[in-house]
Amino acid sequence: MRKWVLSALLFVAATLAWHPAARSQERPARPPEFVSPEVTSEKKVTFRVHAPKAEAVRLTGGDMPGVGGGVNMTKSDAGVWEATVGPVPPGAYRYKFLVDGLAVDDPRNPATSESNATTWSLAYVPGSDSSDAKEVPHGAVAEVFYPSSTLKRMRRMHVYTPPGYEKGNASYPVFYLLHGASDSDDSWTTVGRAGFILDNLIAEGKAKPMIVVMPAGHTGPMRPRPQAGSPERRVDEFIDEFAKDIRPYVEKTYRTAEGRGNRAIAGLSMGGGQTLNVTVTNLGDYGYIGVFSSGVFGIVGGRDGGEPNTRWEDDHRATLDDAGLKQGLRLVWFGCGKEDFLVKTSEATAAMLRNHKFDVTSVDSDGGHTWANWRAYLAQFAPLLFRGE
Repeated sequence: MRKWVLSALLFVAATLAWHPAARSQERPARPPEFVSPEVTSEKKVTFRVHAPKAEAVRLTGGDMPGVGGGVNMTKSDAGVWEATVGPVPPGAYRYKFLVDGLAVDDPRNPATSESNATTWSLAYVPGSDSSDAKEVPHGAVAEVFYPSSTLKRMRRMHVYTPPGYEKGNASYPVFYLLHGASDSDDSWTTVGRAGFILDNLIAEGKAKPMIVVMPAGHTGPMRPRPQAGSPERRVDEFIDEFAKDIRPYVEKTYRTAEGRGNRAIAGLSMGGGQTLNVTVTNLGDYGYIGVFSSGVFGIVGGRDGGEPNTRWEDDHRATLDDAGLKQGLRLVWFGCGKEDFLVKTSEATAAMLRNHKFDVTSVDSDGGHTWANWRAYLAQFAPLLFRGE
């Protein structure tokens, strides 16, 4: 009797589960098929998101021309919101949707890029000679975790090794590439396209094969530390970690070529300031220095119009005036957009270094504080590295 009752209950449950009415209550309706983002041959980009119950949806993104402070999207009868922008110059662009004010990534797009505090969906518009994925030998980009004695925790960096690195035993020069304040160690390889840029340059014989190390520049809150002969100052922990943990780990783990002429460093915005701080404390260790959209912060005065800050120059005057340390320094390169909010900082820093007898190359470009410029600077800077005397 019990077996018969149990069998009957199972039969009824199965029947209800397969009944169309029951299934329609359990499962939401499947959203319509669509593509997002969709890039046309005219380089127009259409973004779509299914949000049938939303009242308003906006497209946002920092660098994409035509997006600016946001673009209102229109809703179809199927509940798909859509917006088209462009033509858009070739390159990589971060974006999000604001769905009734809530920022969300594109559910139809698996490509993402990390920043300092969030992730972004990533759209790529082809047509760039430097950053397209071409049919050339490709290197490898790895997420590398290492123990930081300075910060007392595990940390992550991204490392590019050139084509053929895994199959050989040759040593390679090292290029340390630093990100900006709103970014992370993931940024140069996603929105920055660093791996593809190096692949293309190396394949064309325009750049030497090299290892590119992209560390995380954010370490958490800055903390005071006493210095001899001065009051306590807030010191960027990244400078300590770079010297004590990052560079030693790289030189121990990878086949790196020795000597100043095989070591380069560059950074954008915050990373450009960190580049100056790293190199001024160990100038004899670096043969190539690049500063993208950056300089000594405060050198032209504070945002409130205060007096220029000369403390950085005063603190490092002995190094800046040491002629011996300049021997073997093969390149000091500055690049900044004419509309960049840090253009005066960049120009003043380059002028200050020239006053101390540094041979500085400055490159001006159109545009502002954007990844379009930083990708272009990388494509210009990397071919100048490790070329010898």
